[in-house]
Amino acid sequence: MSLLEVSGITLQEKDSYALRDVSFTQQERQKLAIAGETGAGKSTLLQVIAGLVQPTAGTVRFADRRVYGPQEVLVPGHPGVAYLSQHSDLPRFLRVEQALRYANKRSAAEATTLYEVCRISHLLERRTDQLSGGERQRIALARLLLSSPRLLLLDEPFSNLDRGHKQILKSVIEDIGSRLGITCILISHDPTDTLSWADELLVLKAGQLIQQGPPQQVYAQPADEYTAGLFGDYNLLTGTAATAVAKLAGLRKKNQSLLVRPEQVRLAPLADSGLPGTVRATQFFGSYYEVTVEVAGASLKAKTSTSDYLPGTQVAVTLGPGGAWFM
Repeated sequence: MSLLEVSGITLQEKDSYALRDVSFTQQERQKLAIAGETGAGKSTLLQVIAGLVQPTAGTVRFADRRVYGPQEVLVPGHPGVAYLSQHSDLPRFLRVEQALRYANKRSAAEATTLYEVCRISHLLERRTDQLSGGERQRIALARLLLSSPRLLLLDEPFSNLDRGHKQILKSVIEDIGSRLGITCILISHDPTDTLSWADELLVLKAGQLIQQGPPQQVYAQPADEYTAGLFGDYNLLTGTAATAVAKLAGLRKKNQSLLVRPEQVRLAPLADSGLPGTVRATQFFGSYYEVTVEVAGASLKAKTSTSDYLPGTQVAVTLGPGGAWFM
């Protein structure tokens, strides 16, 4: 039996839809991430699941119990489901330990473990108005976890965090599942944050679910150009260039555009086998170089680890396994 069942969720606002017939299930301890551009309906969907927003149609069931919306209950929310918003407030002028104690429903030993998982044990004596943004986020998360939820909904938890605090919070979220056994749904302002974490990805576009699958599948075989762009750079080829690169990849030419990820493009000296190309530009991005190559009359971007490919260099272009697909 699924821990969470979302069936036909629709939310109509005047003449438009914030969500439209969204359905999916989540198993216990399955890590689920929701991706989509701003305004796609990600936060609204989480709030419906949490019982904080009333859908126009459809049902949400958690642990085989229906989740009621705010128009159906006196106090919005659902037992066992915790929602961490993008802007979580803490009581001001209290010590962290006090703010947490008031929310605690766990034993002392469980609370101690939870504080370790959230990386806040060293902050317990500090006042809540003396915390950084990343520290406040982790303490707000700990307050929710003290209520012993089974499902944690994380609404863009990395928003406005610097790289250091973001990496700490990523480790915390990983441990929440592995050490505390809490099932999580995560949305992120940067969908690439979810690729290494999620077991399953859901892609929303204008309130509709357009693709669902493991991260590797969604990244390598996106349903459309919109989905491809959410998770990284890509080349979109048409006409003669698409025909040439498709043949190189061993694909039969279809009357469709061909999508190629830059890291799948391989460059070698022109004497080697492959499509002939000419380097037009090279840019340094820290861990890699992005090389723009003209192939069959089109521009193709490649990612390499060396700076050997200067503008004007003649190269042979090949593709890695599964490096191209039709859209």
